Amino acid sequence: MTLDWLIIGGGIHGTHIAARLLADASIPPERLRIVDPADRLLDRWRSRTSATGMKHLRSPSVHHLDLDPLSLQSFAGTGKHRRPGAFAPPFDRPSLKLFNEHCDRVERRYGLTDLHIRARVTKCEVECDGVRTELSDGDVIKAANVVLAVGVGEQPHWPAWAPRRNPRVQHVFDPDFDGWPRSPERVAVIGGGISAGHVALRLLEEGHEVHLVSRHPLRQHQFDSDPGWLGPKYTRDFSREEDRDRRRAVISAARHRGSVPPDLGRSLRRAIRRDRIRWHEGEVEQIVAHDDGLEVGFLGHEDLTVDRILLATGFASRRPGGSLVDDLVDSATLPCASCGYPIVDAALRWHPRIYVSGPLAELELGPVSRNIAGARRAGERIVDAARTDVPASR
Repeated sequence: MTLDWLIIGGGIHGTHIAARLLADASIPPERLRIVDPADRLLDRWRSRTSATGMKHLRSPSVHHLDLDPLSLQSFAGTGKHRRPGAFAPPFDRPSLKLFNEHCDRVERRYGLTDLHIRARVTKCEVECDGVRTELSDGDVIKAANVVLAVGVGEQPHWPAWAPRRNPRVQHVFDPDFDGWPRSPERVAVIGGGISAGHVALRLLEEGHEVHLVSRHPLRQHQFDSDPGWLGPKYTRDFSREEDRDRRRAVISAARHRGSVPPDLGRSLRRAIRRDRIRWHEGEVEQIVAHDDGLEVGFLGHEDLTVDRILLATGFASRRPGGSLVDDLVDSATLPCASCGYPIVDAALRWHPRIYVSGPLAELELGPVSRNIAGARRAGERIVDAARTDVPASR
């Protein structure tokens, strides 16, 4: 198969960029494909948000996968015809149900399901006239342009003390997660951010004894980075900074990691005050398995015994893409910063034929790169490059 565009990754970023290329850059559908091993597009997004029990997104209604920023608002209806509970204050944050239904409409509108190849890319090689990709099903695709829209979904962060082979200790973002308790249990949720908060509240609603364990107090921020990163307020100076190590430091400082939005914070504090959720602030040192449960050992605190541990500790900070990206870096001599992440141009080109989005684009787009707003920004830049179709020189 020979294509103009091959998108590797069928998540939020890959799906939005595909729609943008089809509609805004007028790429013929037969010349574009999305490769992702899941049975459907956005599968990882749906499974992760479902596991945590999220009810509303953290991002505002203008951040979605369609082209028109007001598309989600229109989809929800207006006046007396607006769907009840469609949005939560502030910033009209959409319900997860509404957002997912809107994603379904985007897929139908642009025919993306028909463009989805259900396989995994096992190898990429840059050739003179394109990029050759080998798939797990044995097929080979030659594409003039490739978009690496791979995320961190396959690398959940496991603390060093967390045993990986105990079925009673699982990470909620593990691709094979099946650790949700089916009957009332004592459950420790490890983590202090939005995912841990959602998981704790879902467990509480389902009648479990919930212990929320974090290394720090509840940190409250409306968004995962300051809204100034969505416009020129901060991005202007960020773009002028040529030192990638300094850019990495700015990104790390700008992200509100391990934080919760105010409404979730209020719900958690209310449950903690009423002793419905037991709060434990401390550093976990070890887990010891006993016949009657798991003993959680803290540094300088009394131990805790539970039936199950659910990790909501986010994702590893290493560059995503695994051996696929590692081998491509070596074979095509792609430039990387000292942190291992790509050095790309303003169009998000890592190579004249290779574009990036999501975490791989963050040294160019800044701290919003990983989220839905970052997908929209990446889509704009890649579409602009597709329209001109003039490869960048290095």
